[in-house]
Amino acid sequence: METGFVLITTEPGSEHYVKNRLESVFQVTNLWLLFGEYDLIVKIEADTQHLLTRTIVEEIRPITGITDTKTLLSANI
Repeated sequence: METGFVLITTEPGSEHYVKNRLESVFQVTNLWLLFGEYDLIVKIEADTQHLLTRTIVEEIRPITGITDTKTLLSANI
C-alpha cells in the first residue's frame, strides 16, 4: 500500500467546496481543514505509486478552487 499526504492551498472562501469535492475521491482516506499556511491536508492511499500520483495529478489538482499543492510521499525504510 502506498501512502501520501497532499497539503492544499485554496482560493479564499472555497475551502468547504474543495473539501466536499475531495470526499468523493476514492483514494482519499482522511482529510482535515487547517489553519495557517495551508487550508487542507489530505491522506491518500493506493495500491501502487502510479495510482497514487495519478490520483493527485488527475483528480485532486484540477479541482476548482485549489491554487497550490505540496505532495509528501511516504517511504518504507
